[in-house]
Amino acid sequence: MVDMLVNSLHPRTNPEAAPALVVQSRLPRRRLPVAERERQIVTAAISYFAEHGFAAQLRDLASAIGVTHTLVYHYFPTKQALVDRVYLEVIAGRWKPEWEKLLDDRAIAVPEKLVQFYGDYARTVLTREFVRILVFSGLTDRSITDRFFNMLSERLFPRLIRETRRFRGSRSRAKPSAREHELLMGLHGGVFYGGLRRFVYDHDIGGKQALDDESLITDRVYSYLNASRSLAPAGPAP
Repeated sequence: MVDMLVNSLHPRTNPEAAPALVVQSRLPRRRLPVAERERQIVTAAISYFAEHGFAAQLRDLASAIGVTHTLVYHYFPTKQALVDRVYLEVIAGRWKPEWEKLLDDRAIAVPEKLVQFYGDYARTVLTREFVRILVFSGLTDRSITDRFFNMLSERLFPRLIRETRRFRGSRSRAKPSAREHELLMGLHGGVFYGGLRRFVYDHDIGGKQALDDESLITDRVYSYLNASRSLAPAGPAP
């Protein structure tokens, strides 16, 4: 009411100031710079999606995170626009280009570079928000999971197949066989499964052992590489 009395003679261009709808806000109601307010909406949406999934409409989501629908619409005209921003923040934004440089470095032995990569990968991506948002997306329209696996298929999996063949003494550049692909999915999925157990099933990992624990990562990597020796064509491992 005070805001209406003080500012009633001035045109309203900020959607936050509209007095028509009173909401018990969980975000600060003071005027904020555009970038800061947008960041608050995105952060609140990430927490909401990680906890409840993607079923809510934009109006319901605005109410749940404590702002007006008009305000959310001002920054994100559709729910998909907000989901796209969440993907960039939580999923794509965690990818490190230095991982590609590490895997391409022929001076580093294959087992060592895979252990280094998956240790840092687990440390970077296996957070509650990442794991739960990826799972919820897979259970709905898969707009996030499809983009994520397309990125992995372009930037990660071909490198891992190449390095696995190098470990086996093979220089083949042929398309990965079904066995090669599934064996690799066992390694990659096994690392992710630690996050699934902790953040979805609420199960301890070895007495709440860190998901990036070097011994756990080393066991998975060496089990994978040793199993790959049975794949053809193969030669003596360097």
